[in-house]
Amino acid sequence: MIFKSRRPRKAFTLVELLVAVAIIGVLVGLLTPAVQASREAARRMSCGNNLRQIGLATMNYHSAFRQFPAGYVSHPTTNGAAPPNVRIDPLTWDASPGWGWQAAILPFVESNAIFEALQMDEPIWSEHNRRTVAATLPWTLCPSATGGDDAFWVRDATGNNLEIDGQPLQLGRSHYVASHGQESCWGECGSAATGEVFSNIYTGATKIVAINGDAKQVADGPFFRNSRTRFRDILDGTSNTLFFGEHSSALSEKTWVGVVPGAYTHPQFSSPENGPDAAATLTLVHSGPSGGELDITGTPIIHPVNFPTYHVGQMYSQHPGGGYVVMGDGSVQFVTEFVDLLIWAEISSMRENEVIDWGRF
Repeated sequence: MIFKSRRPRKAFTLVELLVAVAIIGVLVGLLTPAVQASREAARRMSCGNNLRQIGLATMNYHSAFRQFPAGYVSHPTTNGAAPPNVRIDPLTWDASPGWGWQAAILPFVESNAIFEALQMDEPIWSEHNRRTVAATLPWTLCPSATGGDDAFWVRDATGNNLEIDGQPLQLGRSHYVASHGQESCWGECGSAATGEVFSNIYTGATKIVAINGDAKQVADGPFFRNSRTRFRDILDGTSNTLFFGEHSSALSEKTWVGVVPGAYTHPQFSSPENGPDAAATLTLVHSGPSGGELDITGTPIIHPVNFPTYHVGQMYSQHPGGGYVVMGDGSVQFVTEFVDLLIWAEISSMRENEVIDWGRF
């Protein structure tokens, strides 16, 4: 009988295996942040490009119509009276048709097919428009934003689905909002005859103004209900005036479509100063301070990007450290979440004659 000699097999020892696993773990730990940073850099670039496209489209809109698009379009009234068919909200005086600034610029952002499918002389919620207003548009979405990209159900003050003619309504989502200025004019721009505004953001002095349904009496930014802002109205200079910015749906739901009377924007999470707000916040935000808006210490609130009061009416980004904005000259800038509060308020207004010290930006 012939016996074949067996050579000892080579294999890892337990110690060698553990060392190899540890090395691989260390390499993965080192590479993961780099991969994540690379992905976020790509997402930031895409988000910035979206806002750059929005800024350019808005400039082209002004070239075509000699004014910027309205924050949203509503049946005008000075006393709350309106025909029944416009479905005026008795609290806010918002009414049909409701189309917002992003719907207005559709032809200028290569979305002409969507624009042509809409019946703009009918309300957002008309039978003709219901399917199209739920469309998802890529240029309205920031890749870094969480909380959803799909259409959402419009809600009422209690958080239930708002029904019009017995039917709920879905609107296409947007992660971008327009600046109403320092002041807000949401629910108080309706049946209230007068409103309180800050006449001096440095001293906290306020004054009472007559509103009578005219948001312009309160709004000091470029976009508001039935706004018709032109370049010549921006007395602080276009490079010193904030136009657009981010608002992730992780905080609240915004839409490219416009404003629905009776709707409310609801926060997706709780914070000390956060709560539902009226329909205008579906597409508009403000910086503060706004008359009557005080924190728990009685201090007027200014809320820049990612400010931890997390209002549904503020800008909010999920990029690390801040968010993108578009200025009135069309330039796109990344604003740190640690921006000086007064600087943020100053650039949010368009005609308050503040002297901006960009060294504090």
